[in-house]
Amino acid sequence: MKRGIFAGLVTLDFVYLTADFLSANQKVVALDSTVAAGGPATNAAVTFSFLGNESILLGGVGKHPITQLILADLKSCGVELIDLDSQRLESPPVSSIIVTQSTGERAVISINATKSQVNGLSIEAEILNNIDIVLVDGHQLEVGEKIAGFAKNKNLPVVLDGGSWKPGLEKLLPLVNYAVCSENFYPPGCKNVKDVFAYLAGVGILNIAVTRGEKSILYHTAKGKGEVCVPSINAVVDTLGAGDIFHGAFCYYILQEGFIEALESAAKIAAYSCQFFGTRRWMDE
Repeated sequence: MKRGIFAGLVTLDFVYLTADFLSANQKVVALDSTVAAGGPATNAAVTFSFLGNESILLGGVGKHPITQLILADLKSCGVELIDLDSQRLESPPVSSIIVTQSTGERAVISINATKSQVNGLSIEAEILNNIDIVLVDGHQLEVGEKIAGFAKNKNLPVVLDGGSWKPGLEKLLPLVNYAVCSENFYPPGCKNVKDVFAYLAGVGILNIAVTRGEKSILYHTAKGKGEVCVPSINAVVDTLGAGDIFHGAFCYYILQEGFIEALESAAKIAAYSCQFFGTRRWMDE
């Protein structure tokens, strides 16, 4: 069994399923709903744990009453939380999400970690004892940079979940071994995927991938570039968290497979998850 540390955003997600996308001033009764801990690093940690490994989530949640909902969900998923902001009284970040039944697409509103940044002063290198892989999602930059620095010194692989560009990521990138980014990830001066590949390769990242939803995954390595097909599914129910699930599965498979093979395996897991509502129900099946 392998162990991974996942550093970044921890939220509480309220997810609602509606028949169609809402228009202005419209009120509807949801077809379904769910509440779960969320955030890129969180969902990746849950997936890594579900596939049979041990996950440690590094973030800040505090002791607001609703924090108990986050803790209960993480416990049920077998994820250990190291709370770097345990005395925080304010609410942890909360996301409200609407999933449209007709398309499986989602709309998300959240403040993410913009008002809940934590420092990494309490983190020591020993936190990586008996750890096999590290993922950072860029939402807690100071924490991500410090943990990635420790990992580099220990020759542990560091995976970046690059959902979107965030100021300060330029300090973290040289510590990354695998950059797995969305098509919305544009570093300064980048206008297309070719630019992104060049930028990330320029800071020393040897293995880079760009996910594009249902379209093929584009990759760039020291040996060349290419694409990985994404499995097609009969009916897309919900794309929420598919990227996070992909990253968690990638962390699982990269410890036993090559880069391209790990992308292929992770794509199968993420595609499968899109057939179920919410970020957890695919695991029940």
